[in-house]
Amino acid sequence: MIRVLVAEDEPLMTAGIRAVLESAPGIEVVAEAADGRAAVDAALRHRVDVALLDIRMPGMDGLAALAELRRRVPAVRVVILTSFGDEPNVHRALAAGASGFVLKNCAPDELVRAVRAAHDGDAYLSPPVTRTVLGMLAPAESARRRDAAERLAALAPAEHRVALLLAEGLSNAAIARRLAMSESSVKTYVSRVLAKLGCDNRVQAALLVRDAAAGAPPVAADRGGAAERP
Repeated sequence: MIRVLVAEDEPLMTAGIRAVLESAPGIEVVAEAADGRAAVDAALRHRVDVALLDIRMPGMDGLAALAELRRRVPAVRVVILTSFGDEPNVHRALAAGASGFVLKNCAPDELVRAVRAAHDGDAYLSPPVTRTVLGMLAPAESARRRDAAERLAALAPAEHRVALLLAEGLSNAAIARRLAMSESSVKTYVSRVLAKLGCDNRVQAALLVRDAAAGAPPVAADRGGAAERP
């Protein structure tokens, strides 16, 4: 059972989210909160798996609560509830370690997919949020592009291939099918990739790969020596 916390300061929105999630098998809303501080306290008290955090809340907002959750209970996956007006905050939340973003007006099944993806260690971005993020990152500074390319070039060939597929938003199962690997092997590679790139989650890794692609082509594909083969 996936234990979910809903942190949202509008009671009607909270009730709607609860109804959607609890209609899905294997998901239980175990706590609600109307501000960031209460959300952190509830996450600790109820041992939640996934926290849905609204960015705009009174007192401690969703971004501050995200940072606090990452510090105190890093095992909790955080999905940000956002709106079209929150573009400046999306990049900050990504950098802080959010596992996903869903728009408040998304379809019910999309909300369920986001929670399941976060719980499984994957990332989920609503398509409009993905376009927003890529648009924000399009004019990335050349220094950041160079840094991203250098970090990507440090990967072994098989790790590099996995990183490229992460950037496409593929799940572990989809990567395993694409590379003819076992899913357990893919999980191992993903862990290595995140560690080597210095990323907290798949979203950050995907953005780093895209930054590298925006600059000079990565130099990790065909290096001599004993190449790892998936």
